[in-house]
Order: sequence, then structure tokens, then C-alpha cells
Amino acid sequence: MPAVLDNLYSQENYLISKKLLDATHLRHEALSNNIANVETPGYKRRDLPKNFSVELRRAVDRDDFRRVKALLPRSAEDRQAKPVRMDGNTVQLDEEMLAMNRNALNYEYLTGAVGGTIKTINQAIRGRV
Repeated sequence: MPAVLDNLYSQENYLISKKLLDATHLRHEALSNNIANVETPGYKRRDLPKNFSVELRRAVDRDDFRRVKALLPRSAEDRQAKPVRMDGNTVQLDEEMLAMNRNALNYEYLTGAVGGTIKTINQAIRGRV
């Protein structure tokens, strides 16, 4: 049975959805920290680098699922953000709230995709497919 589950969890759609879910979770943490530090002098906003999406897309387009597995989302200082206060803080609260709402929608969609895969596997195991 473990070999069957390993095979199912290695399916391309599941791997991509899981990687995106991990990235969305990490982005939510970064956005939360940005909002929490909106009044911190000199704080520089953090986010997922845009190249993560580009690298993931490239790996998927090339059917390079070893690369998909190896990609690790991480947050980094947003070097494009301009200071919005005299103390150098780069957090714009309205932009962060909008980004957090978008990210929450993405997270909800992805949990449905990953959860749907797990639900289907569970039904198959129980013989209810």
C-alpha cells in the first residue's frame, strides 16, 4: 500500500499544487509580518521573489518534475519597494492587505485542489470511486 500512495503523491498535478500551496503559505507569513511591522522604523517589506513563479513555470513547461520537487519557496526582502515613510519603512498597508486577500483566495483554491486529490485517493482506497 505505501508504494501505491507514493505513486499517487508523485502525480504531476499534485506535486505542482503542493509546491504552490507551500509557496502561498510562506507568502502569507511574509505578508503578515509586513503588516505587523507597518510602524517599525526602517522595516523592509518581504515577499516571495517573482523568480520563484518563473522557475516553477519553466520546470513545469519542460516536464522537469525533479526540478519542481527541488524548488524551495523562500521569502526575501522586496528590493523594488520604495520607502513610504521618512524612516525608510517600505510597507504600504493598503497594498499589503490587498495582496493578503489575493493570497488567501489562492490558498483556498489550492487547498481545494490538494484536498480533492487526497479525497479521491481516500475514496479509491475505500472502493467508492
